[in-house]
Amino acid sequence: MKIAPSILSCDFSRLGEEIVAVKEGGADWIHVDVMDGHFVPNITIGPVITRGARRSTDLPLDVHLMIENPEDYLQSFAEAGATFMTVHAEVCADLATTVNQIHSLGVKAGVAINPETGLEAIASVLGELDLLVIMSVNPGFGGQAYIPGSTEKVAEARGASRPIQQFSGARGRWWSRRH
Repeated sequence: MKIAPSILSCDFSRLGEEIVAVKEGGADWIHVDVMDGHFVPNITIGPVITRGARRSTDLPLDVHLMIENPEDYLQSFAEAGATFMTVHAEVCADLATTVNQIHSLGVKAGVAINPETGLEAIASVLGELDLLVIMSVNPGFGGQAYIPGSTEKVAEARGASRPIQQFSGARGRWWSRRH
């Protein structure tokens, strides 16, 4: 299991210090939650903060794009230092093209599925993914109650040879468990 704390819970005036602290505390990855106010109701951060996070650590940056039209922003997040970019299956008109676009930028590609979305929605790209994210809460807010059913999806997907993240809210903060 790998630990990937989200910078969303950071004091952004002390971003570098907080990233160093979570690394010293055993973090394996740093998770960057990007929200646009459209796909999810909240607005968070963009490439500038991602670039600041990259300057603060050599840990992999897992950039979770909870945004509409993620294709329009892939280049910016790649240049900001993303190690992984995860897009939501629910917003990509052509998921295979988006996954290929991410790979063409030299970044590992992930796809997230919301609690109500079945694994069949990503079957056509599963073999191309470096990361699969199974949401066990609705994206956009921390501290939500776990939605049953995602554990079964993890078990079903576990035979795949890529990392699987199960995403959930814990005490008002996002946490991510890499299986």
